[in-house]
Amino acid sequence: MAPGGSTCKEVPESHSITADYDIATSNAEMKISPPIKATITYGGKPVTSSTNGVHELLECPVCMSSMYPPIHQCPNGHTLCSNCKIRVHNCCPTCRYELGNIRCLALEKVAESLELPCRYQSLGCHDIFPYYSKLKHEQHCRFRPYNCPYAGAECSVTGDIPFLVLHLKDDHKVDMHSGCTFNHRYVKSNPQEVENATWMLTVFNCFGRQFCLHFEAFQLGTAPVYMAFLRFMGDDNEAKKFSYSLEVGANGRKLTWQGVPRSIRDSHRKVRDSQDGLIIQRNLALFFSGGDRQELKLRVTGRIWKEE
Repeated sequence: MAPGGSTCKEVPESHSITADYDIATSNAEMKISPPIKATITYGGKPVTSSTNGVHELLECPVCMSSMYPPIHQCPNGHTLCSNCKIRVHNCCPTCRYELGNIRCLALEKVAESLELPCRYQSLGCHDIFPYYSKLKHEQHCRFRPYNCPYAGAECSVTGDIPFLVLHLKDDHKVDMHSGCTFNHRYVKSNPQEVENATWMLTVFNCFGRQFCLHFEAFQLGTAPVYMAFLRFMGDDNEAKKFSYSLEVGANGRKLTWQGVPRSIRDSHRKVRDSQDGLIIQRNLALFFSGGDRQELKLRVTGRIWKEE
């Protein structure tokens, strides 16, 4: 059947040596925007040229991500990445011929010669990387955008810190406070209901940086608990320059917590599940509330300071 038919044709397999690369493949990799210059070594001298066409050749036609070895091809020369080879059941998505195990060594060699800018160049990263190192760098690039720290709903917004602060204020209506000390009051009319996590988020502007105070109810195993913790709007190496304390209590008793704020690079769920914060059992929380234990009334006080 000619190319374009609806069934796969069986072809002899080409047995090539498969090289291992220490690289993680991301199906969510963004396209690099215009126009990118690559350095290609030719005759021992670096030559700069536009790579729009080359980058398109290295783009998988199925997932649209950059391809990394092993790059597969069908007998007609159509290429795709190894992840998508499995997804299309070993059948070329372009001409429907059977893929077999043919490697496109020439395209892999071309990729080896490329040096490309980080995809976050427009956000401030001006480093240039060999093709096979670029993706690994981008997974940890300090200029990569942050995820929105709002935990009450799935929010897919990303951006730098100033953008996210405005986003939290305007779109999520989060309370904004200035100062390094706080006195936060939490009231819940029916403290028996914790199945749907009740939570709050407050942003504090302190030392010219922003901190997110989370307070919520959830099930820890079978026990209903309340938890308060702080996250820093920035990277982990900056977060470690600060410490904070939290305190809650009444009737001559109190609980205190002191720790280091976690970066918002760590997801809200990751911090919560690690129990890295002030945890209050419900019975103790109701005791702190006083009265007939039918209403939760907790006052959480705290302080943020900078380590010398």
